[in-house]
Amino acid sequence: MITGVRRLILPLAALMAAAVGAPPAAGADLGVEELMRSLAQVRSRTARFVERKQVAILNTPLESSGTLVYTAPGRLEKHTVAPRAESLVLDGDRLTLEDKGRDQKRTFALPEYPMIQAFVEGVRSTLAGDLATLSRFYQVALEGNERRWRLLLRPREQRMQDFVSEIRISGSLDRIRTIEIVETEGDRSVMTITSDAP
Repeated sequence: MITGVRRLILPLAALMAAAVGAPPAAGADLGVEELMRSLAQVRSRTARFVERKQVAILNTPLESSGTLVYTAPGRLEKHTVAPRAESLVLDGDRLTLEDKGRDQKRTFALPEYPMIQAFVEGVRSTLAGDLATLSRFYQVALEGNERRWRLLLRPREQRMQDFVSEIRISGSLDRIRTIEIVETEGDRSVMTITSDAP
């Protein structure tokens, strides 16, 4: 289950970042509240991704690619096409992991996994533009302006801190450039949103 969660965290972070709406006027500072208002306006978003994960015991990063889909208020999907076909779908309180190459499918009820539920609720709160709920799960900080900004999410709960130290989302205007997740054991994942998918 932890392996599935590790593969879920980065794409969910990418979706919350990819959902950003139009920024304020050029040159203006971007506040967290403005970013949340933009997120709240997004009803759906689809984007292509390339993910590279650096694992301490490997010499070269692991790479995957595919499509991300968000539909308000709480459906998130990651469809990986390379190196093999996999999907992760979060719909309400149910998480489904499917390895199509091995014909395996498992569904989990999130209330039975409090640490995962805490993470998911944090992501959903971001997608919904709900700063109050997001702040219950993360310390939230935003740096820069609309031309070059970075959202920093640091888990508040100890169980999350044992797994993820920080999520860093960097972008320019309403486009995401990189999503980085730094795990407490030193592994690091970087996702690049290359384009909107049709």
